[in-house]
Amino acid sequence: MKIFKSIKRILLIMLVIVSLIAGLVIYSGYDMYAKAISDISIEDRVNAIREEEDFVTIDKLPKEYIDAVVAVEDHRFFTHNGIDPISLIRAIYTNISTLSLREGGSTITQQLAKNLCFTQEKKLTRKIAEIFATFDLEKKYEKDEIFELYVNISYFGDGYYGIGEAARGYLNKEPKDMTLEECTLLAGLPNAPSVYELSNNSILTIQRQVQVIDAMVKYDKLDVKEAEKLKENIEKSK
Repeated sequence: MKIFKSIKRILLIMLVIVSLIAGLVIYSGYDMYAKAISDISIEDRVNAIREEEDFVTIDKLPKEYIDAVVAVEDHRFFTHNGIDPISLIRAIYTNISTLSLREGGSTITQQLAKNLCFTQEKKLTRKIAEIFATFDLEKKYEKDEIFELYVNISYFGDGYYGIGEAARGYLNKEPKDMTLEECTLLAGLPNAPSVYELSNNSILTIQRQVQVIDAMVKYDKLDVKEAEKLKENIEKSK
């Protein structure tokens, strides 16, 4: 009986300690978020991006490009509230099992929040701060606006920031004129721009493009036959 009481007491103490640590991390994350928006508000950051000369509005983006980005980055983007619980649980499991912060489970809104307000440093405190900024964005902006902002500040490699610069720099055309093949190509670059940028490693770039195409098929954004034809064209152009 005494043993069970001792175990219960130890578990209670551990629960209190874990709760205190979690509370401290959450508070630190909120403090980071509060400091970030006190320097420059989210609205001011968004307005500054929209005022840039090469800002591309969502109506100037091919539907195939939007479908490709959503399929490969965050297929529940239009239905969640900024946080995807399923992806988050999977990421937590992966990170605990590997003792790392290798997987973020980040939605498009979370990635926008990170790029808009914080550094790319992988720290738990920053991830918490990112969540507060994510809810802020979802409260203030429509999904189309969030997507539009995301693709306009993402890094595509080779010095190109935003889909406008990427389309003109890589393809010598405006985003609205991109073909399906080009849409799938550029949709995959922001995931790891230093790895997938076109000047770096064409093999990895093509592998990533195929991942985008497969994601589009998986989430019913592309017909299987059309996808196979697209892959054949990519193979021929190697």
